[in-house]
Amino acid sequence: MKNWIAVACAEHARRGREAAPVGFMQVCHGKLGPIRRVQPGDRVAYYAATLTMGGKDKCQNFISIGTVKSGEPYLFDMDHGFTPYRRDVAYVPAREASILPLLDAFAFVESRSRWGYPLRFGLFEVGDADMRLIASAMQVDPQALRFS
Repeated sequence: MKNWIAVACAEHARRGREAAPVGFMQVCHGKLGPIRRVQPGDRVAYYAATLTMGGKDKCQNFISIGTVKSGEPYLFDMDHGFTPYRRDVAYVPAREASILPLLDAFAFVESRSRWGYPLRFGLFEVGDADMRLIASAMQVDPQALRFS
């Protein structure tokens, strides 16, 4: 089981979290390669630097957290010829939480002055300790994410 931080604007991350009947994720503008790295059972937390795509409206919050459901990545037609790859995610109840108080504790942050660098890739793997920090900040029961 791996842990991933996915990056999208808050509006898009919330759309994936609130989709019915099951949540979804898509990363890196719907490319297959990155989402293929994510496997069923992996944990994923969504971080949003902004509220809207391309916006200057800062958010800097973790928006959602959950585990990837079984199945392969699939194409989804979003109209106008845009068909991104997605994976289904079982999101757990969580409170959105700021990344800022966590920066000094994260293993993936090598330099406080460049803390946002890994987030530029749209999807990256983190260790259990970092995912536990995120889950705690989001007030998630660790058992909901299958932490022992």
